[in-house]
Amino acid sequence: MLGGAGVLLGVAAAPAQAAEVSYATDCVPPPAAGLPTVKGTTKVEVTAPATAKVGDEVEVVWKFTQAASKNPDLIDLPANSVQPSGTLKAAGAQAASIAMQGPRENPAIPKGGAMVLSDMKGKLKLTTAGDVTLTPDAYAINVFSTDTKCAPTETVKPAATIKVTAGEGTTPPGTPDPTSPPPTSSEPDPTESETGGSDTGGTTGGGGETDFTGKEVKIPYACKTPIGDKNATSPVQINAKKDGGSYDLTVKFKGSVMDSPADIPADSVKPSMEVVLGGADKGTVHVEGPTNPEAIKSGDPMVISDMTGTYKPGADGESTLSPGVLTVKALGTTTTCTPEKSEVSLTLDTSAQPGGAAGGSGSAGGAGTSGSGDSGGGLADTGADDSGGLRALGFVAGTAILLGGAVFTFMPRRQASRRAP
Repeated sequence: MLGGAGVLLGVAAAPAQAAEVSYATDCVPPPAAGLPTVKGTTKVEVTAPATAKVGDEVEVVWKFTQAASKNPDLIDLPANSVQPSGTLKAAGAQAASIAMQGPRENPAIPKGGAMVLSDMKGKLKLTTAGDVTLTPDAYAINVFSTDTKCAPTETVKPAATIKVTAGEGTTPPGTPDPTSPPPTSSEPDPTESETGGSDTGGTTGGGGETDFTGKEVKIPYACKTPIGDKNATSPVQINAKKDGGSYDLTVKFKGSVMDSPADIPADSVKPSMEVVLGGADKGTVHVEGPTNPEAIKSGDPMVISDMTGTYKPGADGESTLSPGVLTVKALGTTTTCTPEKSEVSLTLDTSAQPGGAAGGSGSAGGAGTSGSGDSGGGLADTGADDSGGLRALGFVAGTAILLGGAVFTFMPRRQASRRAP
């Protein structure tokens, strides 16, 4: 009798023998990436209790044994930046769609490294006695607020079966309690400030004004990224503070503050720009901002750093300062953005200084060279609007779009010719 009881307990506690299922999959990349649907193969194991009774709520686990090929030679994915979600179909004695989700947990994945997706979990309340089969269905891969959506293109075989026995009392008919739908990622729509400062700096003569606030101007950028060309419009403001015969410049990107869509490692985002001189003076001034000093947690506000540099005038008269080429480096990628048209943010009455910028074709005041590669980080806008611009270019275009583009390249059989240089 004791032996029989032991056998019964063993059966009740044993998990289902989850067989691996493999199915052809089409994965649709984020629209902003501009790349075609990718065809690949998904392999999954599903684990659930082998037996249960009506009224039980059971936990099921979806494990990716093959979610993709290796990470392509595009970007390094930081730790805890990838999150899967999906749907598991219950059929047989009862029908249900089970919402599955995994944590945003993954090791750092280098270019060319194996892709790693966390196990997804969900719950199902059992309502009817009989065999309940569990079959993987569509899923999504979220990386920094961009989704790659994958769906089967063939009939998928069940991966696990739960034998459900009648519980005490009346077996409730019908479908189970609805499970929560998989979360969808959404990018907060950052608002843009429409207020600007003065468009002239006034007089800079002896005893005059020393602080000069530029006008906020909206600059349309054409950006070249590792996965293709993008367009963006960003509000930019250039301010100056007189220091002897030179000026300390600060370039601010307005309306680019947003909540971080994922955990961001410290020292991973850094912007720089070549400010264009005009009017009496000629040349460029290199400005750059610091990298983020600390890791930013998902959901915390993300602030685009101000860029600073020194302008040494090379001419007497009214000199203008306009936003120029922006170079963004983030997580091993480089994005270069060139203004499609320029607009003056600040005008200063300048006096020529020895070694100043007049007539120069490079940077002003020895601050660096045009198009410096030591940069990366913030612009302002991604997400297409009616004019076709993208909002939140900063981290999102420099990183999230790139990461989103990388997600669907994880799938096998992507043509090498589609890879951007």
